Amino acid sequence: QVQLEESGGGLVQAGGSLRHSCAVSGLTFGRNTGGWYRQPPGKERELVAAIHSNGSTWYSNSVKGRFTISRDNAKNTLYLQMNNLKPEDTAVYYCAMGGFWGQGTQVTVSS
Repeated sequence: QVQLEESGGGLVQAGGSLRHSCAVSGLTFGRNTGGWYRQPPGKERELVAAIHSNGSTWYSNSVKGRFTISRDNAKNTLYLQMNNLKPEDTAVYYCAMGGFWGQGTQVTVSS
């Protein structure tokens, strides 16, 4: 059974930081690309960051330079460090791997 269990998120003021974690089980973690998506209120879900099994990363222009995706293959865990948060980063954030999704966590950034 595949499970992606997210933690992190919450309420933060603009300029603040948050860190998401996503613990993965039931998949060969080290061989899969992992990603973080977000869905702002009233909008479609979008990819914000991805990390290949070889460690190479990709970021959307909206978060580049502020967010950092990483992975710990020994712990089967994905991370998303979010710095210098802006109100427009408010969304439900989801981790994804191998076609499976985490449960989603709310991030709210107040101005």
